[in-house]
Amino acid sequence: MAAADRTKDPVRTSVWLEGRPAPRRRSEQPAGLDRDKIVAATVRLLDSEGLAKFSMRRLAAELGVTAMSVYWYVDTKDDLLELALDSVTGEIPLPEENEAADWRDSLRLLAAAYRNLLVTHPWVSRLMGEYLNVGPQAMAFATAAQRVVRASGLTPEQLPGAMALVYQFAYGFGTIEGGFTARCQEAGISQDDFLRRVTGAIEDRPEFEESRDMVGARGDSTVEEMRTRDFDIALDCAIAGIEAMRGRTAGS
Repeated sequence: MAAADRTKDPVRTSVWLEGRPAPRRRSEQPAGLDRDKIVAATVRLLDSEGLAKFSMRRLAAELGVTAMSVYWYVDTKDDLLELALDSVTGEIPLPEENEAADWRDSLRLLAAAYRNLLVTHPWVSRLMGEYLNVGPQAMAFATAAQRVVRASGLTPEQLPGAMALVYQFAYGFGTIEGGFTARCQEAGISQDDFLRRVTGAIEDRPEFEESRDMVGARGDSTVEEMRTRDFDIALDCAIAGIEAMRGRTAGS
């Protein structure tokens, strides 16, 4: 669907479902510009400046071209954001198809990599919930995750729920972590310094008495160490739940 047609019919599905042919370079187009370079520049801008500041005009300036040159390769900003989302999803290392591999270890690696993606690229969390993420990299990740969870021995009816458990847990954990990390960077304070300020401010307040033992159990760990420990324990709980579900029938 051409950009002009999109204006007349604003309803869109996904760049992956539009079937747009690959553009052929015209003589007036800047030399060396292609869709891969545009997507890579988009990712850099989103990482450095965030989703709210991103615009096609800003992207064109980063590339040293006109905005119309960018539109020769993508129809809309939405399409470009979908391409960027799929591009970074390709950063997740996928486990090899190995029948001898323990599905628990493979699931831990996938969940940790998914969490890292959301922390490294905080803008991904917003786009994950807004766009139909069915690009080739996303589908490769989904296929690998399905293969791993299927090896747990769950029934076909149980698999979607188990997948949702791990996906949504890692998504929620990584989204909060990524947002807090970005906020501390904007405020010019380290996460450890922020934690010390918060702990000092609430340590004598009676409403936090029930939480003091739990906070104290963390000792002198850094924020990153605490997060990793919490993530690993929570993921172990999820895996234990999957193991407990094996052999059960629906509703039992």
